[in-house]
Amino acid sequence: MKKYIIILICIVFSFGFISFYPIDGYEYTGIKRLYQIRQFQKDSVNYTRIPKGAYKKWADIKLNLTNKTTDSVDELFTIDSDFDRKIKRITPQGAYSLAIMDMSNPDNLRYAEHRENVGYQPGSVGKIAVLLAVFDQLEKLCPDSYEERVAYLKNIKVKSRYWGLGDHHTIPIYDIENDKLTKRQVIASDEFSLFEWLDHMVSVSNNGAASIMYREAMLMAAFKQDYFFLDEEKAEKYFEETPRDSLTNLANTVVNRPLRDLGIGEDEWRLGGLFTRPPGKYVGRKGGSIGTPKGLMKFLVKLEQGKVIDKASSLEMKRLLYLTDRRIRYAKSPRLDDAAVYFKSGSYYKCDREKDPDCASYAGNVFNYMNSVIIVEHENGVKYIVCLMTNVLNKNSAGAHMYLASKIDDVINETANINKPEIKEEKYIEDKEESSDH
Repeated sequence: MKKYIIILICIVFSFGFISFYPIDGYEYTGIKRLYQIRQFQKDSVNYTRIPKGAYKKWADIKLNLTNKTTDSVDELFTIDSDFDRKIKRITPQGAYSLAIMDMSNPDNLRYAEHRENVGYQPGSVGKIAVLLAVFDQLEKLCPDSYEERVAYLKNIKVKSRYWGLGDHHTIPIYDIENDKLTKRQVIASDEFSLFEWLDHMVSVSNNGAASIMYREAMLMAAFKQDYFFLDEEKAEKYFEETPRDSLTNLANTVVNRPLRDLGIGEDEWRLGGLFTRPPGKYVGRKGGSIGTPKGLMKFLVKLEQGKVIDKASSLEMKRLLYLTDRRIRYAKSPRLDDAAVYFKSGSYYKCDREKDPDCASYAGNVFNYMNSVIIVEHENGVKYIVCLMTNVLNKNSAGAHMYLASKIDDVINETANINKPEIKEEKYIEDKEESSDH
């Protein structure tokens, strides 16, 4: 299916299953998975998979720091000594690093940090860089019309091909006509819109979807306006005929240049390559991946300012990060049930079975990275950002992240939480579907 048919499509915007995107956003995005929960709402079907905070409306999602016009976010990272002391008091010793900004009062920001410049392998948190790359390239192709960019996201459909293969994690596929939900691995013939692939990349953290959208960002950069007329055969010919080192350099530039443009340094956050192995025959890795709490915080603050590309793009990326799926790890804290959360988690671990034959998933004894970035918005106006990165060996840190999330919320949301039962650390019960690198 050639992409030029998009030009003939009338752009219509109206503001409606599991996703990171607001449930009432189906008509706007065309993400089919949203349709089911929207129908549950319309038909008053009891749906207990998601908490109260997941039902925020499309139009109610806003940016919180648009009044902060500075281009240098470092100016906003002035440590509040009292706030910093309280955060350090509850932060565990050892391989914990974090940065926190309380933006409840934009005119009186509170900031705290701990080992904020220590670098970690970001895991799936790095997929946010792919999200940025796609929006960056679309802005270059359609600089004068955000509506055109959204239309392309909604109506351009691309196939997985080999790019999406090799990830054992499933994606949810909803058949609207037959009201049927299927969860399975990505196959080569799968075809979804750019919006849907982005949703698969963020909501269920599918590695194949991340590589597919990485590919599309590269093609946008390589073909420019001809991207809209590009078919599968021509795209694959490009990868087959372009020298591997040229493709590797393009991939590295496409995904990392936008981070540099935001003032995020190479050692603060960079992405080294694709998320699946099959495309490696054409595109190599370069520079390795690293993230720091400070680098990730810079991105999220810029997002709240509306300065990640532009205000409309920043808001759209924030919608894609809005958690309307089951909550895991940090976001699973019961303190956050009533709050809207915008969330991405990532993990990466390695086990030495000779040292410990029983080394478990997410409890690596060589390295054991677990990372959470989150924007929390309570109904009482308390709003804050947390970037947490850990490397605690021999332990699944999901429960520790969840416990720390509750303690941080008690510090920031003190008045509302003062009479709530104390949260105690307990063994983390993994959701039966949680065996993925989120």
